[in-house]
Amino acid sequence: MKLQPLDLYQNYYYYDQGVLTNEQRFVPFALSDAFTLNVGEHQRPYLHFWQLPNTVILGMKDSRLPELAHALNFLQEENYHVMFRSSGGLGIVADTGVLNFSLIIPQPKDHNLEINPAYEIMTAIIQEAFHDYKVTIEAKEIVNSYCPGDFDLSINDQKFAGIAQRRIKNGISVMIYLSVNGNQHHRSQLMHDFYAKGAAERSKHVYPLVEPTAMANLSDLLGDELSVADVKRRIKDVFTNTLNASLETLGAEKLASEEFQTTLAPHLKKMAKRNESIFTEIGEQFDAK
Repeated sequence: MKLQPLDLYQNYYYYDQGVLTNEQRFVPFALSDAFTLNVGEHQRPYLHFWQLPNTVILGMKDSRLPELAHALNFLQEENYHVMFRSSGGLGIVADTGVLNFSLIIPQPKDHNLEINPAYEIMTAIIQEAFHDYKVTIEAKEIVNSYCPGDFDLSINDQKFAGIAQRRIKNGISVMIYLSVNGNQHHRSQLMHDFYAKGAAERSKHVYPLVEPTAMANLSDLLGDELSVADVKRRIKDVFTNTLNASLETLGAEKLASEEFQTTLAPHLKKMAKRNESIFTEIGEQFDAK
């Protein structure tokens, strides 16, 4: 069973940031890096949930679009905030109908957890979370989706989730976004138009030819009006019921501790610097805060 590597851990930290503001949009990425660094030292995994208001989260490859400034202007005209992240290669869309979830675990001491098996753990978590529906959740690339990859999660060849991975020292963060509800057709069309405005066809790099029909919400694919809260509960149940693990809510006191803030601060600065340098390069005409 692909969940088996998680049998090593019976106690997890649980942190749900809810829906963040635009001004807080760097925080979950910096937190994820801080948790990943921390978990390698303290050997206690984290579950981390968060959401953002209308935001396009771009990968570093997107920064090389021939007409990047034009494409970013388009996103702002569509009333989306924009930022660049450190993990994952291409852009995704976040809004209140999209749940972001990270499983952050230590590299096992007795063996090396390779890249694909770590992706397979996240795949197994989502499959187990929805095992009571009579559908098959597959992990395979959906080529005409945005941010396509080998571990896109789909039902009947329509993608509803994408997985990325980041490793820092002895920590592993496996991150997934799940399109739960809302207007997935609009999200996909937005990214289709973003690459068109950015003149992706003129680039030496390969960008996806996004087709809105290649993606769908999990709610629509399951034929059930799922909320983001429903999906969080199901994911948590995998740990508490299937794995018989305990979840300890990560309190404000621990996050505010001098030790943790010292770990977090440089990661926030890196996120700010990454975005500042890109927006400066294209003329400082965008809000990168």
